[in-house]
Amino acid sequence: MALKQISSNKCFGGLQKVFEHDSVELNCKMKFAVYLPPKAETEKCPALYWLSGLTCTEQNFISKSGYHQAASEHGLVVIAPDTSPRGCNIKGEDESWDFGTGAGFYVDATEDLWKTNYRMYSYVTEELPQLINANFPVDPQRMSVFGHSMGGHGALICALKNPGKYKSVSAFAPICNPVLCPWGKKAFSGYLGTDQSKWKAYDATYLVKSYPGSQLDILIDQGKDDQFLLDGQLLPENFIAACTEKKIPVVFRLQEGYDHSYYFIATFITDHIRHHAKYLNA
Repeated sequence: MALKQISSNKCFGGLQKVFEHDSVELNCKMKFAVYLPPKAETEKCPALYWLSGLTCTEQNFISKSGYHQAASEHGLVVIAPDTSPRGCNIKGEDESWDFGTGAGFYVDATEDLWKTNYRMYSYVTEELPQLINANFPVDPQRMSVFGHSMGGHGALICALKNPGKYKSVSAFAPICNPVLCPWGKKAFSGYLGTDQSKWKAYDATYLVKSYPGSQLDILIDQGKDDQFLLDGQLLPENFIAACTEKKIPVVFRLQEGYDHSYYFIATFITDHIRHHAKYLNA
């Protein structure tokens, strides 16, 4: 599968690159960002996948989060895909910011209009890792995932649906219980139809209740002044309750005064890189 390099910039001794490729899962051209730390010049490094939130492209995280120094120091290859297919000419794909373009929700759509292209779950768990493993100096056995908001939801479900695949998982202000929040109800009914039993397969709070797998150490940061928390879009308390019941360790940090923005992410990104490095470099 041919990769076309779009950009390459030196950063903290490594290289921040962006590539484009033809996605089999999504049936369109897709871009992704990959940071290669200095260590990647001489050996295979662990792979850390970042999943972004609503309206984002591959650019938001690499230009706003300030993750490069920590990734460089810990020798992590960091991959940031786009958040949805683009330019698929589907009726309604560009009508709203929280559904369609920029809002793939990391599910595999089953509804007729969306099922050909909107397969972000399979893209980020299968196609993209295979592409990365084949083209970059990464160790396929050492992989972790984290994300923000819709991408925090994505990170949690990727880890919970694939026990043992990811060494660690973390999230910033994740949508923890999408079947109960307005964003989730809109996205899931559009992509997955009206059968709510299908929705639960992509809901971290439900997935954790039936999680059979190896031990998972979850880190979540949440801004206390996050408007979406106050609006009932994120519902972390439901996820924490489910984790407590299943005795799955979760470190949940409610950060006083912080909102939902990349200023919040940039403040705590180094903690998250360290969290993953602990497991990826073990």
